[in-house]
Amino acid sequence: MAAIGIDLGTTNSCVAVYRNNRVEIIANDQGSRITPSWVSFTDSQKLVGEAAKEEASMNCENTLFQIKRLIGRKFNDPTVQKDRKRWGFGIVKDGDRPKLQVTYKEGVKTFFPEEISAMILAELKEAAKAFMGEEITDAVITVPAYFNDAQRTATRDAGRIAGLNVLSMINEPTAAAIAYGLDNKSNDERTVLIFDLGGGTFDVTIATIEEQIFDVKATGGNTHLGGEDFDNRMVDHFIEEFSKKHGVDISSNKRAISRLRVACEAAKRKLSVSTNAKVQLDGLFMGLDFKSNISQAKFDAMNEDLFDSTLDAVKTVLSDAKMDKKQIDDIVLVGGSTRIPKIRQLLQDFFDGKEICRTINPDEAVAYGAAALAENIRSGGSETKERLQLLDVTPLSIGTDVRESDMCVIIPRNTKIPTRKMGSFTTSRDNQTALNFEVYEGERPCIHDNHHLGTFVLEGIPPAPKGVATVISVFEIDRSGILTVTAYDSISGSENKIKITNDEKQMAKNEIEKMIAAAEKFKIEDMEWKEKSAAKNELEDLVYKIKQKVQKDTSVSHGDQKKILLKSQATMDWVKTNKKTESKSIRQKTKELRDLFNRMIGFSSD
Repeated sequence: MAAIGIDLGTTNSCVAVYRNNRVEIIANDQGSRITPSWVSFTDSQKLVGEAAKEEASMNCENTLFQIKRLIGRKFNDPTVQKDRKRWGFGIVKDGDRPKLQVTYKEGVKTFFPEEISAMILAELKEAAKAFMGEEITDAVITVPAYFNDAQRTATRDAGRIAGLNVLSMINEPTAAAIAYGLDNKSNDERTVLIFDLGGGTFDVTIATIEEQIFDVKATGGNTHLGGEDFDNRMVDHFIEEFSKKHGVDISSNKRAISRLRVACEAAKRKLSVSTNAKVQLDGLFMGLDFKSNISQAKFDAMNEDLFDSTLDAVKTVLSDAKMDKKQIDDIVLVGGSTRIPKIRQLLQDFFDGKEICRTINPDEAVAYGAAALAENIRSGGSETKERLQLLDVTPLSIGTDVRESDMCVIIPRNTKIPTRKMGSFTTSRDNQTALNFEVYEGERPCIHDNHHLGTFVLEGIPPAPKGVATVISVFEIDRSGILTVTAYDSISGSENKIKITNDEKQMAKNEIEKMIAAAEKFKIEDMEWKEKSAAKNELEDLVYKIKQKVQKDTSVSHGDQKKILLKSQATMDWVKTNKKTESKSIRQKTKELRDLFNRMIGFSSD
């Protein structure tokens, strides 16, 4: 059974498979090699991909996008609160987590971000099944290198809900490095900088590639920076321009903003190949039309600080890797936003005119690398001659707090894994016999601003004045990314530990099972809708052919002609009136109609 690689993106997603000794990108049912990461709910069906995106202007309250910016985050996260003001769909609070609220089939439904992501993954899974002609369950899913533990776990949960066995999760720039390494085979070691700027996230990774060994030296980035942010700047600009022209504020009108957003995205794409772009929308708000131009220079100026921040990340990663920019052999661009000319110019200028690699497709490279890794895991490397070796780093610092609220870093970010680091702590009170360990990941100096991973208590410390008893902590990360934290008292030998694995951090089993059941229900509903749509099309085609036949055939009497046409119309009216009827009933009506005509005039619709 084949294993697939999936790039689950903020704006677009892509799926690939290793077949016939090469990686193949899989097209969806519309023939496109990328699928918009959009889901829309109507009064009759659920749509995913391009069909969902087309619903945005007319059905913005029930059309969901940028879900990757919600997954693994808390409802009160500042980025969630900022983003929800821009979205047409509703976000509600469930405990401390966000849920998306839509109207579907005349009822209000709420979904966790994992469930919506699972719908996108299921669509890609079905495309792979159709392409391969077999059931697909195994997959490697990519995540931004700077995703924290909660975001990675939530992505894995989404895979489970979609019915996938997630073999592994790989950082997006690392997957792109694999794609580049396989595409540019060389026996010489190359130091590559992967610059991954997509629709919603940004990563920079430096890695060395030698044959099939991919050694990550450092990684960094921003999980909330990408093309969507550039779109937002343009949207804000045109909201202000509309207000100046017409004296009307459209910022609170969801439908107007949704239409404007789609137009701004199209304009941004055009500005990658042209110096000017038009934005023209009829009846944007209160019957008022909107027409404007934007130049490439204006677009660059309004996003200057965001563009510059990408270079800051490049400098930080170079510093973390202890490298000079002259040591970079190749610059590889990944993600659709790297098509922006200003981004390319900034990079080329920073690297003193070094030519940027253009040999790999920025939209497909991540899925390509994920598919190669999926095949390696599935086959043990036998199909690709030599097993890929990935030497990765931990993207975020890991530490603890035993006193005050300062983050005491034990494993700094960009430490090569597997790793083992030790720390020494003392008691803060006289005769203290227990020490509480809170484990966090992140780069903020205040520990409570970072992401909490787990808690455990070391007991049995012999009573002593404060600062006398010494407790040793050992932080270990294995090749699978599993973190184990152990603490022990050097005098008494008392010991306790916590193992932080993906399985322990995933949603409760019953919660996942409910979501899987809901996903299966949607799958059945989708199949029923397709069946019903096919049945209706078959009936309409039959009625059209019959109408053509009886109107052209002079041998059919006027009475029979009238009877036939009335019966055809009555059947069509029945289908329109009985909107909830099943495909089986429609096909039965179609059969009755065909049999009637065959008996009356010997007609065959074939």
